[in-house]
Amino acid sequence: MRVAYIQSIGGASGDMLLAALVDLGFDLESLRRELSKLEISGYEITAEQQWRREVRGTKLSVVVQDQTRYSPRGLLETVKNSGLSTEIKAKAEQVLSTLWRAEARVHGEAEEALELEELGSVDTLVDVVGVVSGLAHFGVERVYASALVLGAAEPPRWPGGYPNPAPATLELVAMAEAPVAADRAIYEGAGELTTPTGAALITTLATFERPAMSIGSIGVGLGSKDPENFPNVLRVWLGEEAGSPAADRQGDIVLLETNLDDVPGVVLGYTQERLFALGALDVWYTDIQMKKNRPGVILSVLVPQELEAPACELILRETPTLGVRTRPVERYVARRSSVSMDMDIGVISVKVKYLAGVAVSAAPEYEDCRTIALETGLPYQEVYRRAAEEARKRFLV
Repeated sequence: MRVAYIQSIGGASGDMLLAALVDLGFDLESLRRELSKLEISGYEITAEQQWRREVRGTKLSVVVQDQTRYSPRGLLETVKNSGLSTEIKAKAEQVLSTLWRAEARVHGEAEEALELEELGSVDTLVDVVGVVSGLAHFGVERVYASALVLGAAEPPRWPGGYPNPAPATLELVAMAEAPVAADRAIYEGAGELTTPTGAALITTLATFERPAMSIGSIGVGLGSKDPENFPNVLRVWLGEEAGSPAADRQGDIVLLETNLDDVPGVVLGYTQERLFALGALDVWYTDIQMKKNRPGVILSVLVPQELEAPACELILRETPTLGVRTRPVERYVARRSSVSMDMDIGVISVKVKYLAGVAVSAAPEYEDCRTIALETGLPYQEVYRRAAEEARKRFLV
């Protein structure tokens, strides 16, 4: 399977990702040909070889003459009405919808309320569509990524400015539960290293792990900064993934269990809520028959290994049990991604499930369907049915 691994060394932005793909051999003519299908103008793309702290790479520049700012819906409509392939359209729309959702949360507004606000300019479309097109150009079937490098947490540099990390970037990281590199002294004073567009592309398209792969070529994209202490670069490894099962094998998990026969239902429910809030992967109860003919339940909890001790303490505090059994376990987990789907009845988040890199199911989120049903007066089942049908058309191609 053809795969790409994005290594964020000194940050990540849309133009750095696109530059890395150009460095790999996605020539400017092919890029311009794909972008021409958007039917937009007022920009010019150039690329040249430069250096960042002794690291050679490609610096891509998008000079924008047309300063028109697009609304989120305007960006999506431009992609939707373009001559791009169905696959590239779908992935570009996913990235833009994710960025839209993050900006709405940052502004504390519903996505529909933000649709008339400015979100990006021509270069946003160039970066998003260019990166998706570049990955398709190389036949990449799956994308992986390292932890994101956000840089030092710093206050605004000027009145009215935003701190680093930018609010939208941090929101995108939180939405995807993406890993971030630890803060280091070398990042101080460097400012923004991962931009909202870069974060939207990576969190939407990539899985955060490094696979077993044979590396065929490396592309290096350069950022616009040149700090003294580290190179402002991003690398894309292109190669073939070693054979792997349809689902990911997940280790470092602990199964906790205890038998309970004298606990009210409200305590069981509360304990389950607390365990999920702690970070449990799953919590469930199983009916059993205990000594002295008393009915009871087994409380079973799956937690990451690092949460074993606090989860055991929580169970001992919240229930009358005197002990908790533990054993290490492993499990297979299907890959999944959460993407926003813009429909005429509203925006609905969809969970897409993958096996062996192929989307096999797409399930609308209950809360979004519920909200739209309440707002529109449509029956919940009708909202869910329409969303499920649209999700199958868009994501199960």
